[in-house]
Amino acid sequence: MSNAQIMTLTDKAAERVRALIAQNNQEILGLRIGITNTGCNGLSYTMDYATDERQDDAIIDSGDFKLLINKDAIEFVDGTEMDWLEEGLQSRFTFENPNEKGRCGCGSSFHV
Repeated sequence: MSNAQIMTLTDKAAERVRALIAQNNQEILGLRIGITNTGCNGLSYTMDYATDERQDDAIIDSGDFKLLINKDAIEFVDGTEMDWLEEGLQSRFTFENPNEKGRCGCGSSFHV
């Protein structure tokens, strides 16, 4: 499986990532995506700016930025599509993950 199939971005998500990186004063490669144990349903996504590549990262090159997927998260996010959603006064990244078996009522965590 190629790294590009681990996670994809919609055009809106890619546009938002570009805007966030452009607003930052650091040298940013892209976003680091991970998973943490938290919430009422077990797992939650993490995102942070990536300034370096790690040996065990899965790297998705989008041309002007990269998604760096933490090796421990790959099995949980495989096939996921990341989107940017704007609804009324709310805006956020969303994840459409085919591996999810359930999500908590507040939407902040999931399980596979």
